[in-house]
Amino acid sequence: MNLTSDRVRSIGWISMLVVCGAMTIGLTLRVNAVKSQVHDTEKSIVGVQQEIDFLQTEFATRSNQQALRELNDLEFGYKAPIAKQYIEGERQLAALGVAPGPNAPAPIRYANAEKTGDEGAGSSLLAMVSPVTGATAAAIAQTPEKADNSGRDPERDQLKRDAAALSKRLARIEVAEAQQQ
Repeated sequence: MNLTSDRVRSIGWISMLVVCGAMTIGLTLRVNAVKSQVHDTEKSIVGVQQEIDFLQTEFATRSNQQALRELNDLEFGYKAPIAKQYIEGERQLAALGVAPGPNAPAPIRYANAEKTGDEGAGSSLLAMVSPVTGATAAAIAQTPEKADNSGRDPERDQLKRDAAALSKRLARIEVAEAQQQ
């Protein structure tokens, strides 16, 4: 087996390419390993930074609490409530009250709506009250109209009839039946 110089050179170049390829693959694997380590280190740095931020916040909060406690002790003298300061119920609260003085303002009163008549029994809605006369809308509708007013305004009478018919239609539930085709 006689090797010529050209053949030796081509074998040399092929072996050199194989060595370079192996070194490139080894170097690529090493770079990826270092990148993975860098990524893990960055994740741990972020975790440590978050922990530092948490500890700084905790320290600032506790130092503020101590400063507030010192300020309270020095300036205000507030103390936490003790068990005997709590009251059992409404009777003890009422016992703490005193009679109003001679020039005391009137107590605050809250609105209390009462249901009136048959209309209030079936409905949870409150009756509307006229601000001028103070009469409820139901009381106005029940009072008989004067003889001279009936027929004087036919448009108003028509509106009343339409409203009554509408309320009857709205109060009734009709189930629509599907048409068979």
